[in-house]
Parts: sequence; structure tokens; C-alpha cells
Amino acid sequence: MKTPCMNELLVLKPVLKEYIWGGRRLKTEFGYEIPSDKTGECWAISAFEGAESEVISGTYAGKRLSTLWKENPELFGSYPAARFPLLVKIIDAEDDLSVQVHPDNDYARVHENGSSGKRECWYVLDCRKDAAIVIGHLAKDKADMEKMIRTGDWKHFLREVPIRKGDFFQISPGCLHAIKGGTLILETQQNSNVTYRVYDYGRLQNGKPRQLHVQQSIDCITVPFRDDAERKPHPEETSYGTYTHFIDTPEYSVDRYEITGTMKEVFDHPFTNVSIIEGSGDINNIPVKKGTHLIIPNACGTTQWNGDFTAIVSYPPEIH
Repeated sequence: MKTPCMNELLVLKPVLKEYIWGGRRLKTEFGYEIPSDKTGECWAISAFEGAESEVISGTYAGKRLSTLWKENPELFGSYPAARFPLLVKIIDAEDDLSVQVHPDNDYARVHENGSSGKRECWYVLDCRKDAAIVIGHLAKDKADMEKMIRTGDWKHFLREVPIRKGDFFQISPGCLHAIKGGTLILETQQNSNVTYRVYDYGRLQNGKPRQLHVQQSIDCITVPFRDDAERKPHPEETSYGTYTHFIDTPEYSVDRYEITGTMKEVFDHPFTNVSIIEGSGDINNIPVKKGTHLIIPNACGTTQWNGDFTAIVSYPPEIH
């Protein structure tokens, strides 16, 4: 039975997490209360156990996202998944992240106690001048890859590409990757935290090197590298501003809305994640600003967006 609150937006309280490579920009850029000067991630739309977003206000105030998923499935179109399938983060990389790879669903199911794999994508919110990231590698075959990894020939192995604000990158399972220092990223991903770290620049944490997962990485890295980021999105001018469709994958689709005025839109998805990354305004008369994250429930009907702001929007595919 449907609740009387199907048209109520679910505004969420993020979870802030500390990492060795984190900084302060989640406070200075977004106004979040951070636990320390090494705060690396904002888990903005999350139903991951131990790092769950809660609804800030309204009928469901104080409810965790996983609780709503179980108790009010109609809010999410009764989507046929055991748990909320997506996870949206903001990552503040003050220093370089480790070089890592994610497994696909099949590998994770077997080797990670039934977990799903991890497909993700990055939207560059900001970066230093002349910034770069690691996307892929330069090994010609599996033997070449394993030799480079085991001998630490990172100079000839890692593939770096230049980046600038507004760039979008798809990181499929098997794609070697690393965010470099001075970069702010909005990440949309499967609801999984399975990561294999293959290289960590020899850093120490509490006097010890962080754990590496060399064999798992060798098992999972796609050889030769296949660039999933070659598709260049084309912004479309509209009556309300600019719309850009970035990608469709088996787990998610991602769009950008740059609002300059008023937009009326029906989001015909099981549910729709919205992250405000610039500016301010309102959606259905609810004030939003840079750093606001919310979910538009299923069957919400027409939403009205007013103001001067930019939002990254994501949603799962229809399953019939």
C-alpha cells in the first residue's frame, strides 16, 4: 500500500570519513562538520552498513536509508534488489590515493563472501592546475603486467591522463585507477566497498605500510587496458539551462543539470539521486545549495527546480 508521502523529497545527512590522504575541503567547500583535517570522503547517499545516510526532515526524519528501503519499498519503485544498489560520495584527495582496482560481480561473489563487485564513475569537481589521474596501465599482456607489478616498475606501468574541472570518467571493474592529490571528485558507484590496493607509494600508517592486495589485483586487472572514457558527452542547451547525459551502465546512469531559472521535470525512474555541486535554489520549495544531497522517490510526479545551481543526478536502470 502506498504511503501518503510519495511526493516528499528525501533530503539526507551525509557521513564523513577520515583517510590518510584526506584534507579539509569538505568543510571549506561544502560546509560539512568534519571530524579532522584528514577527512577524505563524504558518503552522501549511502545505505552501506556502518556509514548510512539519514533523512534530515519531514515524515521520515531520522530514518536510515536502508530502513526505508526495507520498510517503504514503494518509495523506490519496489526495485528488485536486496539493498539500496547505489552509493554517492564526494572525495577530497589532499594527497594521492593508492593505485587500486575493483573486481566484477562474479569475482567478488566468489572471493568476497558474496559481495557485489564495484563499478564506479568520477565527476571532477575541482583539481589543481596541470592535474592528472591514473586511469589504466601500459602493459601489453598479462605476463608483462605481472612483471611490472612484482618488480615495482610503476613508471612504465601506470597510465596518467590530464584532468580539468567538469571532466567525467567511467571506472569499470578491472580498470586500474588512482585519484591524485589536490582533486575533488563526486563518485557514483555500486553499493560495494571491495577495493584491491596494488601500490601505495610506500606510505606508512601508524608506522606500518597499508595492506596491499597484489594477487587479487593481478587477477582482476583488465589486460590490455580498455578505455571506457572515450565517449565525450555533449551538453544540450535547454529552456532552463544545460543538460548533459554522461553514461548508462548496467548499474547506473548519470546526468548533469545546470539550472539557470526554472525547470519542471518528471523523473521516470525507480528513484533518482540528486547532489548539488554548485550554487543554490530550491526543488519543490525545499531549499538546496552546494552540498545538499537528496532522493526523488518513485512516482513523485512533476518536480520544480528554481535557482542558479548545478546538480549531478543518478538512477538505476529499469528492471523488467
